[in-house]
Amino acid sequence: MAVNSDKPQRWKEDIRQSVDLYNDWFIKFAPETFRATRKDTTGQVEAAFAHTSNLAVLRPDVLTVHPEILPILRMSTCPPIARDRLIGLSGAPPQLVKCMEIEKCLPPRMPKAALQVGLSAICRTIELMIDPDIVVWRGSKAVPASGDVNRAATIIADRLCGAQADPIIRNAQERRQLAAVGAWLTKRGYRQVEPKAVKALKDMPKGTYAFRLNVPVAVGAGGDKRVNVPIDVAVKPLNVASSKLPLMIEAKSAGDFTNVNKRRKEEATKMAQLRATYGDTVMFSLFLCGYFDSGYLGYEAAEGIDWVWEHRIDDLAELGL
Repeated sequence: MAVNSDKPQRWKEDIRQSVDLYNDWFIKFAPETFRATRKDTTGQVEAAFAHTSNLAVLRPDVLTVHPEILPILRMSTCPPIARDRLIGLSGAPPQLVKCMEIEKCLPPRMPKAALQVGLSAICRTIELMIDPDIVVWRGSKAVPASGDVNRAATIIADRLCGAQADPIIRNAQERRQLAAVGAWLTKRGYRQVEPKAVKALKDMPKGTYAFRLNVPVAVGAGGDKRVNVPIDVAVKPLNVASSKLPLMIEAKSAGDFTNVNKRRKEEATKMAQLRATYGDTVMFSLFLCGYFDSGYLGYEAAEGIDWVWEHRIDDLAELGL
């Protein structure tokens, strides 16, 4: 029997309570989370200043040793430069810029000559666009005052965090959701195990749960290719046969109604992959908090996906836990 997907008469009130819960958390904890991240990021900016002599030394050899500072350099310009815009302005290879930004390293197979040309182009572009209202000591031979350096680092950190505000909040909310599920399970006698201890889904011990477990699924026209899909929580109920697969839970949160309807196919795709690989008896449920409207809920219900609301977390018991 479904927990919530077959009870549309409850959806309207659940949506209201879920939105209230998310808003209450956001007002109380999101500013603190953002400030803590900004403080850490300010330290990273100050480190980048140290590597570049307060942005006075922008050379390929500096970026070779410290490729991770590129996002900071992009945010020190006027106006701040988006990643793809930097590629267009500098003419640097996209592979180079994306590797520095995402992997925090240089492309290992790129020829040294091409690396030198690309890094030089990046340095020239940043040099031309350094923001003089932030880097106020630019062009002066005097050592910049510590207050000016700290102020500039804070402004650049704020720009970096502003560009990543949604992921910062979303990651903090996901951590909180998983902590809530873990506390609920532990209270009922379940034991957490590390993902690496789960060699195969069917071998997961009864009464255990794991966070962020990579589960192999079959993809491709003939299902002959395997890829890993991340599962937020995998739980092997206490009262099932050892051969049964664990229940898989996807933690979802949203701060507005628009984005959830853009993302609603993600869960359906994951469910289809799991069923195609492990059979129709796969147990997959959502753990929801925030702005999920009836359009989203109806879509998931039609795909055979059930859910538990965080504001009514004890409904997890109805999933057999």
